[in-house]
Amino acid sequence: MFRAGQRWKAPEETLEKHTLITIDSIQEEPVVIKSYAITDIGQKRKLNQDFIYLSETPIGNLPNVFIVADGMGGHNAGDYASRYAVEIVVEEISNSLEKNPVRILGRAIDKANRMIRERAQTDEHLNGMGTTMVIATCIGQYLEVANVGDSRLYVVNETIEQVTRDHSLVEEMVRMGGIDRASARNHPDKNIITRAIGARDTVETDFFNLELKPGDKILLCSDGLTNMVDDEVIHRVLTGEGTLKRSVEELVRLANQNGGKDNISAIVVEPLADEVEHD
Repeated sequence: MFRAGQRWKAPEETLEKHTLITIDSIQEEPVVIKSYAITDIGQKRKLNQDFIYLSETPIGNLPNVFIVADGMGGHNAGDYASRYAVEIVVEEISNSLEKNPVRILGRAIDKANRMIRERAQTDEHLNGMGTTMVIATCIGQYLEVANVGDSRLYVVNETIEQVTRDHSLVEEMVRMGGIDRASARNHPDKNIITRAIGARDTVETDFFNLELKPGDKILLCSDGLTNMVDDEVIHRVLTGEGTLKRSVEELVRLANQNGGKDNISAIVVEPLADEVEHD
């Protein structure tokens, strides 16, 4: 089952009210992290507007970083937004002197939001661009997550649990009881998101912290995967036989087989792996 972690909410003044986990406060033991990622254009799109980033080694004060971003905007604006936002976030993480992962991630996302807004104002071809983003970092046995939009993070073990919550019109309708979860899956307004980096002058980010256990796998993905492949199937693939590489390839294959209506991106991380995986 999902180990429910403390959910932190921006803005900064809210964060100051909590005793937050810091990198120095965790007694880290040597751990081996395994990961694999794919981004695929899918079957229907002419351009891949997703952008992924992964580093199993330290970036700034964070011991590892995994990111999925799903861009939006006309022409190549979505492609530009996702790539540019990730580049800014990684640069800010690299340069941060903070020891608090929530502040590191939050300030990096805030900077990306400002820069996306500024760039869109200087180039009419980029007007209206934005991107979702989900970020994860494993610090010892803890997972820190930041999320804006409807790209998701799951923890998979005996069960599959969605840690993030979609910032979308349909998800708000579900929360308010307007429609049930089954109806939400194929709702015509499913792709309307309520938060994105670059959408407004300020961005509200959700933060999650949870303790990991051996055997956990972490999936970060764009909605091009989750709209095409049910959670139960994702769980079966990620808990089945084979390497992480084969599991991710199978998820992308299934998404394309089921229609591939959008770009498909997936990063799978095994944060407490006992040994490095060799294909």
